[in-house]
Amino acid sequence: MSYETVIGLEVHVHLNTKTKAFCGCRVEFGREPNSLTCPVCLGFPGSLPVLNQIAFEYAVKVALALDCSIQKNTKFDRKNYFYPDLPKNYQISQYDLPLSLDGFLEVESQGKVKNIRIKRVHLEEDAGKLIHLDEASLVDFNRAGTPLLEIVSEPDINSAQEAYDYLVMLRSVIRYVGASSCDMEKGTLRCDANISLRKAGAKELGQKVELKNLNSFKAVKDSLEYEIQRQADLLSEANKISQETRLWDVKAMKTLGMRSKEGASDYRYFPEPDLPLLTVEDSYVAALKKSLPELPKQKLQRLVKDCGLAFNDAKIIIEDREFADYFEACFKLYPKAKLISNWLIGPVLAEMNSRNLDIKTLKLSALNLIELIKLVEDGGISNLTAKDVLKDLFDSSEKTPIDIVKEKGLAQISDASQLEKIADEVIKENVKSVQDFLSGKENALMFLVGQVMRKSGGKANPKVVQEILRGRFENV
Repeated sequence: MSYETVIGLEVHVHLNTKTKAFCGCRVEFGREPNSLTCPVCLGFPGSLPVLNQIAFEYAVKVALALDCSIQKNTKFDRKNYFYPDLPKNYQISQYDLPLSLDGFLEVESQGKVKNIRIKRVHLEEDAGKLIHLDEASLVDFNRAGTPLLEIVSEPDINSAQEAYDYLVMLRSVIRYVGASSCDMEKGTLRCDANISLRKAGAKELGQKVELKNLNSFKAVKDSLEYEIQRQADLLSEANKISQETRLWDVKAMKTLGMRSKEGASDYRYFPEPDLPLLTVEDSYVAALKKSLPELPKQKLQRLVKDCGLAFNDAKIIIEDREFADYFEACFKLYPKAKLISNWLIGPVLAEMNSRNLDIKTLKLSALNLIELIKLVEDGGISNLTAKDVLKDLFDSSEKTPIDIVKEKGLAQISDASQLEKIADEVIKENVKSVQDFLSGKENALMFLVGQVMRKSGGKANPKVVQEILRGRFENV
């Protein structure tokens, strides 16, 4: 029997504020445990919360970027539960009057474009952090009270890959707005997945299972793929799926049962008595909407239409706003989109990843990258040499590509008389490859070109070398 996968995602994002959601404690990663706390975020009797205005603005901006309707009236509620990292034994969240409802995110996945509906975007506070040791568990309340945006999708996602692509695009939107760094390693973006299976063509949803401990986009994809197979195996054997919360064990590459799943009634929501009902004025929403930057979808369409960039290349480039801005700075200097994207997506991105750099910490200016590309295009240096020059440019922002080429004597050899001598040596040393080429094996020529490049220390102009070799073989 075939089954349809139904997935909904709950994404929690730390907002990019200097202070917490309802108090003046600073939000900083990596500080001494329990050093960023006060009576408000620790829930001491008599302390009163005050809403962080910047956090509220970021929340509205993200909701607008996701085409949500901002609610005229919104309020905060107490979500009551006991857990060691929750100092107040309740979390200030939003329940029946959330900030926004009914949005969507357009996602391109596996060659298809689809709108994933957004059920709600609301503002809440984060809990603390538990640190588990062999002999004990420790609690750090520094994170408690950090502004947290919860983005809940409708169950419109039908595969693990689609869930992955949704998260990539959602992260881009949030970063473009400037609301969060969305760094999963630092915990500024977390995700829970709700997944069920139903018979193909059925309308009624199957029993839902919640997946937690998903600390990377890859973990989301892998855990969903495992859970889809686990549930399919159970259903095929006429077993029922239990409504529960399961953890993803990345070492065992499997989900493990954690606890039975709570319902809304278990949390005993009631209105937060210390925070008033908020009325959101239309003029306030209009002003924030006007302040939104060009979003990933619009930037992608513009780069494809106006710059002639290939759709798949544009998808990679627009993922990060600063990276897209860097591409556009390069394009203004040298309007050859494909050439620039090949360098950015290839050697530049590879070098950035190897050094654990992002575009903000990159020393390579757009001007220097374009100068390097032009050197290759004009035959000044080979493509291989250019990649070595690129490494030097990553180390110093003071030197230009031409400076490095002159210092290291890397200029490409295009003088035919010099290259003919090397080519003749290679022909004598590689008789079998010559015979292979003469018998119709075109790849043998590239091998011979490579040998000339090696003998010349990578300086030979490969185009000139090819012409010389072909000329030699025409006379054979």
